[in-house]
Amino acid sequence: MKKITIILSLILLYSCNTTSNAKLDYPVTEKGTVVDNYFGIEVADPYRWLEDDLSEETAQWVEEQNEVTFNYLDQIPFRGKIKKQLEKIWDYEKVGSPTKHGNYHYFYKNDGLQNQYVLYRKENLDIEEAEVFIDPNGFSEDGTISMAGAGYTKDGSLMAYLISEGGSDWRKIIVKNTETLAIIGDTLIDVKFSGISWMGNEGFYYSSYDKPKEGSQLSGKTQFHKLYYHKLGTNQKEDVLIFGGEKQPRRYIRAYLTEDEKYLVISASVSTSGNELYLQDLTKDGSQIIPIITGFDYEHYIADNEGTRLIIHTNLNAPNNRVIEVDATNPGQEKWKDLIPETEDVMTVSTAGNNLFTSYMVDVKSKILQFNYNGELIREVELPALGTARGFGAEREDNELYYSFTSFTYPGTIFKYDIESGESELYWKPAIDFNPEDFETEQVFYESKDGTKIPMFIVYKKGLKKNGKNPTYLYAYGGFNVSLTPRFSLTNLIWLENGGIYAQPNLRGGGEYGEDWHKAGIKMLKQNVFDDFIAAAEYLKDNKYTSTDYLAIAGGSNGGLLVGAVITQHPDLVQVAIPAVGVMDMLRYHKFTVGAGWTSDYGNADESKEMFEYLKGYSPLHNIDTADYPATLITTADHDDRVVPAHSFKYAATMQSMQRGDNPTLIRIETKAGHGAGKPTSKIIEEYADRLSFMFYNMGIDY
Repeated sequence: MKKITIILSLILLYSCNTTSNAKLDYPVTEKGTVVDNYFGIEVADPYRWLEDDLSEETAQWVEEQNEVTFNYLDQIPFRGKIKKQLEKIWDYEKVGSPTKHGNYHYFYKNDGLQNQYVLYRKENLDIEEAEVFIDPNGFSEDGTISMAGAGYTKDGSLMAYLISEGGSDWRKIIVKNTETLAIIGDTLIDVKFSGISWMGNEGFYYSSYDKPKEGSQLSGKTQFHKLYYHKLGTNQKEDVLIFGGEKQPRRYIRAYLTEDEKYLVISASVSTSGNELYLQDLTKDGSQIIPIITGFDYEHYIADNEGTRLIIHTNLNAPNNRVIEVDATNPGQEKWKDLIPETEDVMTVSTAGNNLFTSYMVDVKSKILQFNYNGELIREVELPALGTARGFGAEREDNELYYSFTSFTYPGTIFKYDIESGESELYWKPAIDFNPEDFETEQVFYESKDGTKIPMFIVYKKGLKKNGKNPTYLYAYGGFNVSLTPRFSLTNLIWLENGGIYAQPNLRGGGEYGEDWHKAGIKMLKQNVFDDFIAAAEYLKDNKYTSTDYLAIAGGSNGGLLVGAVITQHPDLVQVAIPAVGVMDMLRYHKFTVGAGWTSDYGNADESKEMFEYLKGYSPLHNIDTADYPATLITTADHDDRVVPAHSFKYAATMQSMQRGDNPTLIRIETKAGHGAGKPTSKIIEEYADRLSFMFYNMGIDY
């Protein structure tokens, strides 16, 4: 039994206009004697016991840490004011793009401060007269059970939807008759990282793992994904294993049917990058699952088919992606024919109304082109401004689609697009008290350490003076081929309205410039990502947007790793750091839940001495030394089963023991929450009120 010495004397000698912090007293975290050996090198892991997030000792530690954190936050004089402002600006109707299934159009809507979005439907598209179809706010009193996806039969008569409890990645599936509203059969349980793909009206495909023993976060055989077929009216134990498991070990398996329901498409991968494609002809009894594309070095998906003609999006021999066509009966790469060739801008493709819509990122801004199925350009879709457009998908027989558009100063708005004429008309816009003309967005290109040009968006209120005293919020991600594009944020709005600057660099490791950009920030090149972020901070300071005393950095998940690594390498770079749900232990991350799937980006400390030394060289947990670190608010959640909270627990305990200066080093541990998806509105507002007040307060700004 481990014992934790409780020190609860919390001395806060603050005034509202200064950050001359008195050094905090933290709960003393007991150190263990665990030592690992990597290639003859011993590495201590004194807080290994915190990996058991269900133990009584860890629960006590969490309670004590939260007490210190919330005592600190409670004494920020304007924290309540920020929360009320967030509640006020959040309180407006928000609507998602509609999709048609059978006779109904379905869409999600939130009246303002509802904890979860409600699923509505209507035979026409009159939002005001739509009926509530599923209201997840009734799933639980505190709003912590959320709806996490849905799949409909082709005729729309049946739907299956997923629910998540407390933010967990583990899901349940419930089947509903859309006409009678009756629940069909039993609830399926223990489903993870799954879509729902119906085969007619008889059953559907879904994916999951063998659930580990209660409380175990360790990986292993539980990481082998399995694709199942569930026939309606049967017990889940009778579900048929279609693909995966120990005989076909893949970490991620996704299945979907082509629109004509001729083929079952299986996408299988061993990591977050690269996948195989398999095909099964569902029109022939006893047909086998055959490989279309094998190997895990490239990424592909089947956008559509016309009979045996497959239209495939791929980055094979095309780092920025291309669209090819090939016959399913003879799919060898030598038979591939370019339908839409690669360009200098990274591209994705979707289908609607018997047309192909390609979405290009041109310096991280959307450009949409419409092609016919012969690859002939029809037109460029005229967008309302420079920003991010999404959603160009619909059924083949549809003559219209609905897409969303947003930018840093353009609240998310939905447009209806006539596929034949190319005309867009406004479908819905938010009634929000916001004047975009009051703000300005710049895109600059700065040099990273090795001379690479990195794009960065900088948003601020017009009339800003570059005097080095503007509070600046620098946010980035830099990994897993993820692209950070312009989008409107209510939390950023409060920051901007109060004279703050929001800066968003597009670091290597992301997908903004295709696979080459992604690969330039992975494995033995991961330091490029940190250098890009550091250079962004220096650019903002060198050009007098801000200075060290008024600069905060933030990021989540892989972005939490980014923040954690940067402040250990340069403790004097910024005033405030907020690493959220971060991957902090780079030597053990692959041993938990689905972490082993991230080795394509990070590498694995067990695979070679060279990889071990590289990972240890930047691992946030292993590079904390005695230093004057910035004011740091680490955030995580007790139900995060993707990036387990032990990463943040061990990082916080280590940093608290090594903090030399008076800046606070706090950890905020959310309860009944996970990695982020499905979090109730009330919890989101509370968390961002804490983040914003922490940043302003530690910059010495009286909000």
